[in-house]
Amino acid sequence: MKLDEMLDEMRDVNLNYLMLAQNMIRHDKATAVFRLGISQDVASLIEALTPAQILKLAASGMLVSRFRFDDGVVLNMLTSYTRDRALAQSHAAILMAGQAVEAFA
Repeated sequence: MKLDEMLDEMRDVNLNYLMLAQNMIRHDKATAVFRLGISQDVASLIEALTPAQILKLAASGMLVSRFRFDDGVVLNMLTSYTRDRALAQSHAAILMAGQAVEAFA
């Protein structure tokens, strides 16, 4: 994959993420903060972004989202297909809720 293609893909991922995040925040901020793993301050900033700002941020050449599954236990719970899948997903959500929210500087 060429550099230009990778930058285009990153822009698309960023744009989709930011639009989804903004929609989630406007619909139910508390749930969005939990599901996105962001702070209230970051949620307020995303909520206030104009379409032009979203496009500019999406084209920044950096991914604006972060992979949250730093803990292998949580990732295994979400990907394992046991007979009690709902319980594993609930347990993973509880573990993730206990993790500190990281603010972006």
